[in-house]
Amino acid sequence: MNIQWYPGHMAKAKRKITEELKLVDIVIELLDARIPMSSRNPEVDEIVGNKKRIIVLNKSDLADPSVNAKWLKYFNKENTRAILVNSLKGNGLKDVLSASRQLMKEKLDRLKSKGMLVKTTRALIIGIPNVGKSTFINRLAGRSAAQTGDRPGVTKSKQWIKVSAELELLDTPGILWPKFEDKRAGMYLAFTGAIKDEILDVNELAQNLLQVLAEKFPENLKSRYKLEDISEGIAPEELLESIGRKRGCIIAGGEVDVLRASAMLLDEFRGGKIGAISLESPEDF
Repeated sequence: MNIQWYPGHMAKAKRKITEELKLVDIVIELLDARIPMSSRNPEVDEIVGNKKRIIVLNKSDLADPSVNAKWLKYFNKENTRAILVNSLKGNGLKDVLSASRQLMKEKLDRLKSKGMLVKTTRALIIGIPNVGKSTFINRLAGRSAAQTGDRPGVTKSKQWIKVSAELELLDTPGILWPKFEDKRAGMYLAFTGAIKDEILDVNELAQNLLQVLAEKFPENLKSRYKLEDISEGIAPEELLESIGRKRGCIIAGGEVDVLRASAMLLDEFRGGKIGAISLESPEDF
């Protein structure tokens, strides 16, 4: 399954972000903790340059805790802090505020020593569509300051949001990159909802997801859908039909409604109902 999606507004958004970087002190890059590398825009390093950065591994509750710990070690380095966050519940947000203070400490101390007024730290939020930027901002700000939605492409215009006397955020639209060189990355992005389902073959996508889960996480599938056996030779379409039948996705004539079963499977994976699953680990790269 070769997935590509780069609507025109994303190229415009990228140019706008590049222009606005001069207005900020820190970049907060949101990644999906289940797929940190696939959800990391390869153009961001070039766009951001040497700006201090906080990497937020969002939706960390949906990922394997042991793998999350490995990603923290992988991303933590000079001028960069990596933090696990669950934006829906607010877990990890205090660590983001603490990290911003640490990254700015030297500069702020220098201003104080010169008797200058300490200015509010400004941070730019960047990430792919549907990674949870707006929910993250609203939790951090303690109010509905940014538009949210459960589909990619909700954030449209520039928004400055004051979090506290010491931190102000600039929200930006989610951006992908022009071409997914790694087909797996495009597929993983589609699995997690970063690409609009409307442009995809949802049935094929669900079968691809089942193939990955059956290979890497068979026990999760067996437990969730009460499957007796997942043998290596079973075709994804057969597996999907078994799941659809178990869940009552039946149409006239007793056949399985594969589209309904496909949508159900994707929704349950994205919501963490199949388990806390990390599709990527640092050892893979």
